[in-house]
Amino acid sequence: MRLDAHHIAAIKQLAVEQFGAGARVRLFGSRVDDAARGGDVDLLVELDTPVTEPGLASARFSVRVSRAMYGRKVDVVLAAPNLMRLPIHDVALRDGVLL
Repeated sequence: MRLDAHHIAAIKQLAVEQFGAGARVRLFGSRVDDAARGGDVDLLVELDTPVTEPGLASARFSVRVSRAMYGRKVDVVLAAPNLMRLPIHDVALRDGVLL
């Protein structure tokens, strides 16, 4: 996994601040592969409660994490009871690493 301990802690803290203590964050995509280079940060945020305005929530979290990572591009996918499950969720759950 190509994230250092400082960035992992920051991502987890930001998730708790924005989504609550029950938020779980998984890193997936190219950053999981230690042999890869570059790439954006792909995160799945799993929630047990419904999300209002998921697009806005996802964008806000992405910006906050990007700032904590000195401008690195961050893509965020939300999983919550009121949101449709898409193939990207299956990929993130199957291949992702829980932070």
